Amino acid sequence: MRITFLGAAKTVTGSCILVETKSTKFLVDCGMFQGNSKINTLNEEEFPLNPAEIDYIFLTHAHIDHSGRIPRIFAKGFKGEVITTKATAELCTIMLPDSGHIQETENEWINRKRERAGKPPIEPLYTYQDAVDSLKLFRSVSYDDVVRINDEIRVRFKDAGHILGSAIIEMWIEENGEETKIVFSGDLGNSDVPILKDPSIIDSADYLVIESTYGNKLHKEDEDKVEKFLNIVNETVDKGGNVIIPSFAVGRTQALIYELNKKKEVYDEKLKKLFETPVFIDSPMAISATEIFRRNLDCYDEEAREYVENGDNPLDFPGLIFTKSADESKALNERKESSIIISASGMCDAGRIKHHLKHNLWRKESTILFVGYQAEGSLGRRLLDGAKIVRLFGEEIKVEARIEMIEGFSGHADKEGLLSWINRIYRKPKKIFIVHGEEDAMVELSNEINKTLKIDTIIPEMGESFIVNAHKVIETDERIKTGTSFKRLAVLEALETLKEEIEELSNILKSDLKQDKTDLEVDELRAKLKNIEKAIVDALR
Repeated sequence: MRITFLGAAKTVTGSCILVETKSTKFLVDCGMFQGNSKINTLNEEEFPLNPAEIDYIFLTHAHIDHSGRIPRIFAKGFKGEVITTKATAELCTIMLPDSGHIQETENEWINRKRERAGKPPIEPLYTYQDAVDSLKLFRSVSYDDVVRINDEIRVRFKDAGHILGSAIIEMWIEENGEETKIVFSGDLGNSDVPILKDPSIIDSADYLVIESTYGNKLHKEDEDKVEKFLNIVNETVDKGGNVIIPSFAVGRTQALIYELNKKKEVYDEKLKKLFETPVFIDSPMAISATEIFRRNLDCYDEEAREYVENGDNPLDFPGLIFTKSADESKALNERKESSIIISASGMCDAGRIKHHLKHNLWRKESTILFVGYQAEGSLGRRLLDGAKIVRLFGEEIKVEARIEMIEGFSGHADKEGLLSWINRIYRKPKKIFIVHGEEDAMVELSNEINKTLKIDTIIPEMGESFIVNAHKVIETDERIKTGTSFKRLAVLEALETLKEEIEELSNILKSDLKQDKTDLEVDELRAKLKNIEKAIVDALR
């Protein structure tokens, strides 16, 4: 069989793997690229294959970086089955139409700008209706059942513990009288996370494709994430500010609510202030997702089910308010009293969160609190990296708010978690493909796997293909060409960052030059700028 990596190769988003057997072509995931505008252009490219020739999409979970291009490939001609778990299929009924709505809304804004510039309009990536129509292709399967797809392929979905319905996919493929087992980890969750079960252990694999989001990081286990959260909230409220939490509508939001509810007796005094401060879940999708959580108790761990059976609602607490309409959302930014606002998107690149950031980033008394991974190039990542000025809705906003991150709420296993999970596979894989991570995370995880587990690893390039059979992996020189080289996009991203830094430097210099500078200091400054100018000119050559 041939395996080609069409996404999440040396990057975190856009998960998509093409597998071609003698008579079947299928994808594992069909996700959207997320980050800055340059990375997002990858979504606009034509699929480097004929969508009508794809027989199946096996979907590991509902997050948009794994599912978000299903409506697009459907609109381009894919009419096969999307096979996934029941909870994932249900979550996709809200997440994909919501994504379609965002595509249309942002496309309208772009076209208004294009019209003013005398340019022709462009089409959205896909529409709300495309997303709704694509849902008819979904087929649900149960965890742990071995499902025969055709004469070549059997699959089994195992709980990945990442979000509700997330799965590790075990796949047995028979070719030339021999069977090869490939395991796709999807996104692996942490052990002992709220609500969800721990990631399932796999007994064997010939080959493993594993994520590496936190492949070079360790979560701070000594940090009580709930206590840190409460301290940040109380300190912010004492100053009269708002706590803005960019949170993924599915997974982190529900985990945060659950943790606060669970610890309400342990932190009674600190929670008192929290419960006196209104907590707004400002995401219609999060509201719908929470209902889906309530309908899928079979995915809960024993502790969470016990809460439910005792009559407690683990996804609710005093002072929790859900906002649905756009008018209700706008009204939050007109409040004079302190609030806690949990809103999507988790990486701050779309949705209502951008409006809340616009109204709070410039306020010294407010806090922006991140509780999930921020992809390279995303607005969230720029804020965590210390950006002093960001642009929102065409307006420059000075960053004065407190910026915090609590890694303990992450839905991804860290380096130790990933290594431990691989080590517990009884019959170890011959090779491991490392995907879904930034390059430094992939390299560190690869080195650790080589050193501690003595297993060979491969870090595939975007578009790179491999021939795989029961005995070995054959690396090929073939690449599926895309319209835009990913490496070129990385250069464009660097230029975008440089542009922001030059603007920031310009503001600093304007301020400095107003001071009483000596001629010597001004000459030194001019010489440094000449060096920068020369470096840019050299790069252009």
